[in-house]
Amino acid sequence: MTLSAVLHKPAPVDKPRQRLFIPGPTDVHPDVLAAQTAPMIGHRSDEFESLYAKCEAQLKQLFFTDARVYILAATGSAMHEAAIRNCVGGRVISFVNGAFSQRWYDVAVGCGKEAIRVDLPWCTAVKPAQVADALLSALADGPVDAITVVHNETSTGVTSPVAQIAALAREISPETLVLVDAVSSFSGTPIPVDEWGLDLCLTSSQKALALPPGLSFAAVSDRAFAKAGTVTGRGWYFDFLLLERYLKRNTTPATPAISLMRALSVQLDRIQTEGVEARFARHHRLAERTRAWAVEKGLGLMAEEGYASPTVTTIANTRAWDIQALNAFLAGREMELSDGYGEYKGKAIRIAHMGECWDEDLERLFGAVEEFAGL
Repeated sequence: MTLSAVLHKPAPVDKPRQRLFIPGPTDVHPDVLAAQTAPMIGHRSDEFESLYAKCEAQLKQLFFTDARVYILAATGSAMHEAAIRNCVGGRVISFVNGAFSQRWYDVAVGCGKEAIRVDLPWCTAVKPAQVADALLSALADGPVDAITVVHNETSTGVTSPVAQIAALAREISPETLVLVDAVSSFSGTPIPVDEWGLDLCLTSSQKALALPPGLSFAAVSDRAFAKAGTVTGRGWYFDFLLLERYLKRNTTPATPAISLMRALSVQLDRIQTEGVEARFARHHRLAERTRAWAVEKGLGLMAEEGYASPTVTTIANTRAWDIQALNAFLAGREMELSDGYGEYKGKAIRIAHMGECWDEDLERLFGAVEEFAGL
């Protein structure tokens, strides 16, 4: 699936007022919310199978893949487990540069895998050279089934160059699978899975896709699917071989989240109406505007230069604002932003500019923050 295959001239879209500037859940368009109220249908019906087929085909376009996309009634963290259970029989290297890359490592340990943890400073990206060093070192002791990398670390607002990482990993160890978490970047920036050589790329519904929480999606390459056939202990709910059999019938082994699937269908249509290229450009434009505003107001940017996220900006709280008080003030104007994550709580502000966020929404937020701070 080529990038140009899904880009088309954008059409006008309506713009509901953005309330949540947190990195998930994000605001959901009223039409998408309303889709969940339709009467229930049987999950083995022709109507549902048509719905599933439509959604999977549109998701393949957004992933830029000709392989397959699995849809589960589960969170992105559940897809972490699915990836580990299906793609790792022996060892896995987890690159940890934030809270969610650490979670993937924790999942691997919880699944009983031999997980090699490579810690990198928070607020910095995973670099190809770091991946090469870790992979070469591990290979001295035997094969490595997979590496895990978070494309867009939600806790810090840092994006890692997974295209270059995947290319180098494949050059060093052709049999090692590249597993990528794109939970907070998917649909906000291009992630051409096939072109970049990603073996598994996962995401979830409640961030840049601007859907209610509860669905997760994974583009899975033929290599990753073949690997699953050699791995024992895949479980049942996440078993790729079982999911594949049901995918061929445009359904899932277990009862799907039918109402959420209807919402997904409406939102995927809305994304196509806006235009994929226009959507990506909007997210990047909002990210640049947020970073420029932070610098203008004497606030620091925490992401390593050159690796800032297109969907969430982490700002150093150099003015020592009371973030709880700031959010109480914003609540009176029907807005909310995020505190720093983990050790950065109180020391950073995270502003998400993803999903249904538009230029006028950001300006309204910035104006309110300036009013609170007396700027």
